[in-house]
Amino acid sequence: MKRILVICTGNSARSQMAEGILKSLDSGLEVHSAGTQPGARVNPFAVRAM
Repeated sequence: MKRILVICTGNSARSQMAEGILKSLDSGLEVHSAGTQPGARVNPFAVRAM
């Protein structure tokens, strides 16, 4: 199994979206997202876009 860690600063939009897209493309991937300074919640515009 391949493991992928997507990192950005806030972990509230870009990395969350990348995680969701990668998981939808291949269920055999273990994907997680993280941030160096994580926000309190996922950006609602990211949720809406997905």
